[in-house]
Amino acid sequence: MGGQCAGLSGRLGHHHRDRLSGYGHRTDFVSGKTVIIHTDGACSGNPGPGGWGALLEWNGHEKTLKGGEAETTNNRMELRAAIEALNALKRSSQVELHTDSTYVMKGITEWLPGWKKRGWKTAAKKPVKNADLWQALDEAAARHTIDWRWVKGHSGHEKNDRADELARAGIDEVR
Repeated sequence: MGGQCAGLSGRLGHHHRDRLSGYGHRTDFVSGKTVIIHTDGACSGNPGPGGWGALLEWNGHEKTLKGGEAETTNNRMELRAAIEALNALKRSSQVELHTDSTYVMKGITEWLPGWKKRGWKTAAKKPVKNADLWQALDEAAARHTIDWRWVKGHSGHEKNDRADELARAGIDEVR
């Protein structure tokens, strides 16, 4: 979908420069060369019907993605949004991915290496919840150089609010 790429103004929250093996380092993230992604997940009941949404912007273009599942959790939808957005990119890219999910942020930037070393077990030797989606996100992220950024949800951040609207529309599709 075409459209004018809005400016990258707005207050950004905390971000994490991904330095995990296999993900690359934050390099020259330049507007126009970098794909800016905003993701969100939503659930009506937890578990219950859920949706995910993603807004992708690059070089003056914009694309929106959304989907849903009849019975899921909010965390699964947050993960699905990031996976689908990264998989929508046709080639290896520089990405700035914004999420309001601390679960996704901590998982991808802190917990994932340990889970992999322990055979997808937590430090308490229990199976990792949502391991199927974490493995899919790990695979999708490995193709790109990603600057992971956290933004506070429902705080007037325009792009995050748009991703939230897409996620809610994803719920409506499965009701």
